[in-house]
Amino acid sequence: MIKSQPPSAALTWAAEIAGAEASARTVRRLVGGTHAATHLLETVDPVVEMVLRRFPPGDRAAAREARVLAALDGLGGWAPRLLDADPEGKRFGEPATMITRLPGRSDITSPSPEVAAVQLGRALARLHDVPLARLTGLRDGMAAATISSSRAKDAGPAAPILAAHGHRLADEPRVLTHYDYWSGNALWQQDELVGIVDWSGASLAPRGFDVSWCRLDLALLHGPDAPEMFLAAYEEAAGRTVPNAILWDLFALTNSHHGVETWLPNYHDLGRTGLKAVDLRSRHTAWTDERLACYRALPSVKQI
Repeated sequence: MIKSQPPSAALTWAAEIAGAEASARTVRRLVGGTHAATHLLETVDPVVEMVLRRFPPGDRAAAREARVLAALDGLGGWAPRLLDADPEGKRFGEPATMITRLPGRSDITSPSPEVAAVQLGRALARLHDVPLARLTGLRDGMAAATISSSRAKDAGPAAPILAAHGHRLADEPRVLTHYDYWSGNALWQQDELVGIVDWSGASLAPRGFDVSWCRLDLALLHGPDAPEMFLAAYEEAAGRTVPNAILWDLFALTNSHHGVETWLPNYHDLGRTGLKAVDLRSRHTAWTDERLACYRALPSVKQI
């Protein structure tokens, strides 16, 4: 992760966006992500707040984020708007985007897992309902994430099931998919979820992709009840069930099997400092065991 403060060239860029007489300063680093260095900038004459996201040299995430945010066009206030982009890093050597600041703040320390789970489910249903006609140019998310059979032996106990039946997931209809929908990418004002950030991975993929990823995050943060509350709220708001829900959970678990401990800095950054790597591994294992038990209890794989 880039740990340095924004260079002077970034402040010059912010001032150019705000207006000919503007000057800019760095307000603070925004917590919650390790992929991009994210800072809140503020200009005067006029007063404008904007968010700078810097990526490592050669990273294509800035280009993807710029394309996605241009297509979303603010998503009715649920996503930032793109102000400008430098995907090649010509200004100061790092690919970057400059985006609007959304209200609210990241918070994964809610004393009420039920509130968090229900709000996350309802918000995701709303995102998945966005008409696809306005989203031309987004990548196919399943092509980027599908577990190959060559990895089945070292990707966890659910990998053989995905190798045999994962094609069911790839065949499902596509929706707008955030691709990293977890608690840390939600912005809150008190108990109300008001926005979603970090859209660089957004894709067209089946709804189960986001649903299972968020369920895994909730299991890691709050235990096995929160994922079920989330799913119930999502399906109620969406007016439909999530097909192949158990298989999707196994998909998320397999994709995270080897790297779940690396998520610890994100959780610590947002206030869950009591979590340890061993906690993430044990909770990941427990969620895997629970979902595998549900899978094995099915009368037939055709009923997934």
